[in-house]
Amino acid sequence: MPLTHLPPDARPREKLLARGPQALADAELLALLLRTGIAGTPVLQLAQNLLDQFGGWHGLLHAGVADLGKVRGLGPAKRAEIAAVLEIARRSLLQELAQRPVFDAPDAVKQFVRLKLAGLMHEVFAVLFLDAQHRLIAMEEMFRGSLTQTSVYPREIVKRGLDLGAAAVILAHNHPSGVAEPSRSDELLTQALKSALALVDMRVLDHLVVGSGEVISMAERGLL
Repeated sequence: MPLTHLPPDARPREKLLARGPQALADAELLALLLRTGIAGTPVLQLAQNLLDQFGGWHGLLHAGVADLGKVRGLGPAKRAEIAAVLEIARRSLLQELAQRPVFDAPDAVKQFVRLKLAGLMHEVFAVLFLDAQHRLIAMEEMFRGSLTQTSVYPREIVKRGLDLGAAAVILAHNHPSGVAEPSRSDELLTQALKSALALVDMRVLDHLVVGSGEVISMAERGLL
């Protein structure tokens, strides 16, 4: 059924304005972005099909523009809008972390690295470089592939940290398997990097392991 055929209080836009965005189902929120469906598929059904195809918001927001381009009815404008939503979320979190000490916003840190790293099909090791007040200077991808203690080079992290004038770092990497549980090799790597960075008075505040549904803090686990 087209949105115009729905009762006014059941239309996503009117429902949002009257009751707030939390009142909308996932498909209704996405339908507001898509605005129109395609021949034979109303916009609400198209939205639900997209969520089903990509496994919900998480999969959809981590889909590449090329992946979205394979979906029938999802033209350049709609693909751009979905990609823009993800980028807005990233930039909002980035701004928050740049303005506040990370200890004041631990959940924002986890959300930020999850937006960056979750859902990737390859392993990525990233570093959040922090200033003396523990505000974010930059998050940079340092290594990718099969990560081990021998494939992550401490000297590269030390060099980049010195270039940026960082006083501390948060390490982060993803598990393409989707399971965020830290491995023994993750623990050994963390200790090796902690020792190397201590030589230049750069603290390792945490190591975040990103899975498909959660982000585990090794500091919170007492593994740092």
